[in-house]
Amino acid sequence: MDPPDPGGPLARERAHLTASRSALRAMREDVQALDIRDVTANWVNAAVLEAQIEDRIKALADLSHTPLFFGRLDYLHPVGAAEAEGAEGERFYIGRRHVHDADGDPMVIDWRAPASQPFYRASKKDPLDVGLRRRFGYTAGDITAYEDEHLSDPAEAARSSKLLQAEIERPRVGPMRDIVATIQPEQDEIVRSDLGGTVCVQGGPGTGKTAVGLHRVAYLLYAHRERLARTGTLVIGPNASFLHYIEQVLPALGELEVKQATVDDLVASVDVRGTDPAPAAVIKGDARMAEVLRRAVRSHVTPPTEPVVVVRGSRRWRVPAYELEEFVEQLLARDMRYGAAREALPQRIAHAVLVRMEEAGEAPDDRVQDAVARNPAVKAAVKAVWPPVDPAKLVLRLLSDEEFLAAHAEGVLTPDEQKTILWTKPVRSVKSAKWSAADAVLIDEAGDLIARTHSLGHVVIDEAQDLSPMQYRAVGRRCSTGSATVLGDLAQGTTPWATASWTDALRHLGKTDAVVEELTAGFRVPREVIAYASRLLPSIAPGLAEVASVRESPGSLSVRSVSTAGGLDGAVVAAGPAEPAGSTGLSELDAAVVAACVESLAHEGSTGLIAADARIPALREALTAAGLPYLSPGEETTAEARLTLVPASLAKGLEYDYVVLDEPAAVVDGEPDERTGLRRLYVALTRAVSGLIVLHAAELPEPLSLSAM
Repeated sequence: MDPPDPGGPLARERAHLTASRSALRAMREDVQALDIRDVTANWVNAAVLEAQIEDRIKALADLSHTPLFFGRLDYLHPVGAAEAEGAEGERFYIGRRHVHDADGDPMVIDWRAPASQPFYRASKKDPLDVGLRRRFGYTAGDITAYEDEHLSDPAEAARSSKLLQAEIERPRVGPMRDIVATIQPEQDEIVRSDLGGTVCVQGGPGTGKTAVGLHRVAYLLYAHRERLARTGTLVIGPNASFLHYIEQVLPALGELEVKQATVDDLVASVDVRGTDPAPAAVIKGDARMAEVLRRAVRSHVTPPTEPVVVVRGSRRWRVPAYELEEFVEQLLARDMRYGAAREALPQRIAHAVLVRMEEAGEAPDDRVQDAVARNPAVKAAVKAVWPPVDPAKLVLRLLSDEEFLAAHAEGVLTPDEQKTILWTKPVRSVKSAKWSAADAVLIDEAGDLIARTHSLGHVVIDEAQDLSPMQYRAVGRRCSTGSATVLGDLAQGTTPWATASWTDALRHLGKTDAVVEELTAGFRVPREVIAYASRLLPSIAPGLAEVASVRESPGSLSVRSVSTAGGLDGAVVAAGPAEPAGSTGLSELDAAVVAACVESLAHEGSTGLIAADARIPALREALTAAGLPYLSPGEETTAEARLTLVPASLAKGLEYDYVVLDEPAAVVDGEPDERTGLRRLYVALTRAVSGLIVLHAAELPEPLSLSAM
């Protein structure tokens, strides 16, 4: 790494940064100065154009603390203009967005452009015509160092990048940041995969799967902007805290229009006020419920028994019942959406009437057919044969009417399973029902059986291993004509209905042709920490590959046993114990936890205190008594507030520089079964980027005990 110098290469790079920022500012001012008064035909066009200009101005904002460019490529030979966004020459600065000068020549190349790809893919074995790759080190948005890698020089020994490692390990305060400067070749391949295909990424803790998924969205919007502007994109996360944590990644990459939601948000047609016992939730989330619902919807169709007689003027036109029955059978055989078939039936009847009119010598046109379709007799017949169905009322009846459920679940659900999902008390109406999250998904499924759900161009699903088959179907409906990026880790499945395999998950999603990629190189979690957590893998995900962390950090793991008789005893791994906090009234474990938090906060960066949900109230009191301010998940950490108290149920997807894990046994015991509890513990153990302290008064789960070390 080259040291700062007053007039050498570093000064020239700083000058280029200053010039690039000035050019970006000029680009923004040019957009702000646009006068659209003479180019819009009406106020609607003007409003649309003004909104587009406003979005463009936002996209051109210069984030002062974010590096405008983070790398440079020096090619051995000139690069064609088409391949480099119009750039000429053989030196390109790689950054978060495209910046050009007053003449239109690029000063910074967007990381998503084809010319930028060698920054991530070039190696000594395959330099891709790159002679030199330069990485920049930044402090508060200013270049403070650079590091060169001469890919074409066989005499230069291979070495790891100190700047790259420093960027990966940089303390994290605030929301999740992008990884655009540190994307690895295997990650870049996933990011740049084609829009037309669905990609499933299996990745253990610290492999960067979430960031890869978000960067893939940014890349697809760059490469297919017009198409995705029409069809839309969506990022789905497990909870609101997680979405808040990741929400700044895409804006930092210049993408402002990507919507974010949870699965519960997608299916929120009723007010969810209840919860299901685990056995009921599992059955309601089973894909077999789709067939039960399909039968229940179609059961509303009644074979006609009376003819339809249409009166027009002095003439009466009769369509007999057997012909109506044929129409109904044809529509049922086509397996159309219930609502679409209901709309088609009056047109079938009207067409039959028009045929009779023509046979009688009349010459009706389409307007006559539409009028016949709206005839009161036709409408009455359609209502009797194919009545409207309300999705929520249908599910209400299924869950509260034992005979109705039995009729449509016969051969699909066992009698015991039917009893498990039946409500014990009658419910008067949709509004008074205490719907659960699983019920809302059933209503969404019923709604799609009646009317097709709108499909987006691309959907990203993070922490996908926790979705039930019915939730996968709900997401799949949102990308039925588009593609998806599925992100998850089978070892971190912590719901009773967690998926057992990606093959099953992709089948329920409707994307059986998806490509499954596995990320096994860990860049975030220290090697000592991930190795300790991986002892749980044989119990929670047999056969799943252990993450191989590239970061060796001696002293990053400390396991401490707190004696109930007072103080800490000798169960220490890699680091010595902290002195217990002697706060009056605290239990020995609570005091030790407070002391560990103080110890962790002495380091730069964020600290997460993770504990079983049942332990959170006691730890709130302990932190308050010790005078330690703390945040809740979803609240943004700042330089002044760096400690977050995290219930284990909300820890998934979050990460902190330092983690204090309270009482692993309580985390396991807080779940309905041991396997789910061990998976929850695996999640909690792998949230640390720089250091982990595990404190326990009870015995550790067997795979983590000192005797197993």
